[in-house]
Amino acid sequence: MLEIDGLQVEPVIGLEIHVHLRTRTKMWCGCLLAYGAEPNTHVCPVCLGLPGALPVANAEAVALAIRMGIALNCRIAEFSKWDRKSYYYPDLPKNYQISQYDLPLCADGYLEFPFGDAIRKIRITRAHLEEDAGKNIHDIPGLTAVDLNRAGTPLLEIVTEPDLAGAEETREFALQLHRLVRYLGVSDANMQLGQMRFEPNINVRIHADGRVHATPIVEVKNLNSFRSVHGAIDYEIRRQVAAWREDGQVARPGNKANRGWDDNREVTVPQREKEEANDYRYFPDPDLVPVCPDAAQVAAWRLATPELPIPRTDRFISEYKLAPREAPALVDCKATADLLDAAGEFPCDKALLGKHFLSFWSRLANERETTIAGLGVPPRSFSELADLVRDKVINATAAAQIAEEIVARIDGQLGGTGRPGDSDCQRAIPPIDRPEWAPRELADQLGLVQSQDADEIAAWVAAAFEANQKAVGDALANPRKRKAARGFLLGAVMKLSGGKADPRLVGEQIDAELSRRAD
Repeated sequence: MLEIDGLQVEPVIGLEIHVHLRTRTKMWCGCLLAYGAEPNTHVCPVCLGLPGALPVANAEAVALAIRMGIALNCRIAEFSKWDRKSYYYPDLPKNYQISQYDLPLCADGYLEFPFGDAIRKIRITRAHLEEDAGKNIHDIPGLTAVDLNRAGTPLLEIVTEPDLAGAEETREFALQLHRLVRYLGVSDANMQLGQMRFEPNINVRIHADGRVHATPIVEVKNLNSFRSVHGAIDYEIRRQVAAWREDGQVARPGNKANRGWDDNREVTVPQREKEEANDYRYFPDPDLVPVCPDAAQVAAWRLATPELPIPRTDRFISEYKLAPREAPALVDCKATADLLDAAGEFPCDKALLGKHFLSFWSRLANERETTIAGLGVPPRSFSELADLVRDKVINATAAAQIAEEIVARIDGQLGGTGRPGDSDCQRAIPPIDRPEWAPRELADQLGLVQSQDADEIAAWVAAAFEANQKAVGDALANPRKRKAARGFLLGAVMKLSGGKADPRLVGEQIDAELSRRAD
């Protein structure tokens, strides 16, 4: 419940989410899905809606939709059919959209996610398959162009119950759903390309005069960022309260409306009245056979559903000692998360392993515009490198040097090709495992094994003191400068040793020498 201008206001929000499925071809034909291609170059009689063209359903799109429905705890229909949804826009060449009306493929599910101190459970009314429309282009003065490359793209529409209660909560739900579809490989969900779009249905219940006044429902169309989801809902809640104060209008049949979001002005703007279901004149599509999923196949998909992002994030925080803000970076790329778990199966320091994944392994992947799973490093090398640091055979700086050497050698083997892009979190490349590239072998080859020889370290400390008399004097003369001067001397020793000296032993010897000189 919010308080706005002295009124008690209860937001009521449901979401419609449109997700482009990760298929190679369109929903009803063999045209390739090609984002950014020349306009109208990936079209055929079926997606152009030419007379006599007959659609055939994309089996992979059906499979992806069912897998998503399982992850959303939905009931998977034993019988589902296709319906024609009639409306007239330039980007819809058939003048109807093939969709699902009364018998959706997936229904009656839910998604639970942490929000604040609670676990929120948002009910999923349905998740049904349909096709996307084309795209109107307004870049040419005086006319609107139409690109039909997108027409017929497989689209999963996920519809929630009005269980969301605010802008921040809805944003978090949208974020968790985005994580889920990418993690499962259902969609690339690139929102800048329109592969995932959010349409919140918003109204508010105003508690005043001993009654509850429900404002007319507004659907905000085609939001393609989490920021716009939050901004549009927050603005619309306040706008509806102000409108009710002015005109007293409440929700009734026929007064729903669509609005758009102006990202520059951060306001919603009127578009048109919202159609009711009967305006679309749904009827079964006579050209398509019903979908009757095989029960054994659905059961197999259910068993094959992996550990999902939210519970896996909680486990990574506990098992790898990751900070809650850092864990999603490793979980959300499924191939990398699987690789971390594969490395964690070897006996090793899992906290150091997670820390390395977040630091130099992530950096090396970013430099190559790939994922950690796309580097080609064997799981055992990750764990062995963490163990070398734990056992003080090498230090953290040396570990990063060894990691760079391993990846550089794999680069040479691959010849700069064969790695997945940094957004492809479903694919790992087969690791390249050479005994001579093992971390311990490279530590010896590169002279990075950490020295624990007290006499050798004493010689480096003496040389550092001799070369840095001012820092020694500062440490002895001014207690406030002692810590900074000690750090400077430690760095000098590490430089003299080429990084080989054990920093803990160096620190102990510096402290002992400073205490001796002070006495």
